[in-house]
Amino acid sequence: MGIFVGLLFGLGLFLIVGPRGPSLRAVGREAGWYRSTAELLAQAGIRGLSPGQFVAVSAAVGVVVGLITFAVTATVSLAAAFCVFAAFLPRTLVVRRRRSRMHDLRAMWPDVVDNLASAVRAGMSLPEGLAAVGQRGPAPLRGAFTRFGEEYRATGSFSTCLDRLADELADPVADRIIESLRLAREVGGTDLGRLLRTLSTFLREDARTRAELETRQGWTVNAARLALAAPWVVLLLLATRGQNVSAYDTPTGVGVLVGGGVVSVFAYLLMKRIGRLPEEGRVLRQ
Repeated sequence: MGIFVGLLFGLGLFLIVGPRGPSLRAVGREAGWYRSTAELLAQAGIRGLSPGQFVAVSAAVGVVVGLITFAVTATVSLAAAFCVFAAFLPRTLVVRRRRSRMHDLRAMWPDVVDNLASAVRAGMSLPEGLAAVGQRGPAPLRGAFTRFGEEYRATGSFSTCLDRLADELADPVADRIIESLRLAREVGGTDLGRLLRTLSTFLREDARTRAELETRQGWTVNAARLALAAPWVVLLLLATRGQNVSAYDTPTGVGVLVGGGVVSVFAYLLMKRIGRLPEEGRVLRQ
């Protein structure tokens, strides 16, 4: 018994003072960052680019812009400031592309549901109906449903193919449709056609309401972008004059740049938060 207690004591001491690997919280943060970036790229319709490659591209853009700014102004502080802003430019473009694509897809999902309802009324099975969307559905979505049909014919696993289709589409509306079809496949019943028709009506009303709100939101978003960009564009124009640029390499100049950057980012985020519309999360895929 004493030997056993001694071994437990030694093991506990080793775990306390021994080398530690990454904590579960750190691993969770890293996995969460990787997953969110991968989902952002998927929702923007960018295939073949991993989150790591995306970060590398962003860093490369920032370095190139910083070097160009330094070559024009010969000022380290300005080059560093524009390097930081440029590094976030790819993500900004991807977010805009994602928002535009999600807006377009929101208007297409009712047609997809109508195609599925027509396939069910015609006596087709659910896998056949989903594969048929790759031929008769909206053009931007045909590729994903065509790959679903090919994979289902190769594997025969409906649930696995649905999971991969949901990961490729990375859309909350698609998640609802897919989970409804999965439930109908597993439970069965005769109300699938009515369910799809109700879902199509709801999606059309939701898309129409959200389009009206996004039109009004556009004024606030554009004002936030203008408020963020205008001071830095003026600063870049002033930096082309040699007598003004040297002041930004002093401690006071660096402090002004850092303070201006913090205020600009804070004001931009605040204005976007005020005018932000609630976005539907992928709660069914967590």
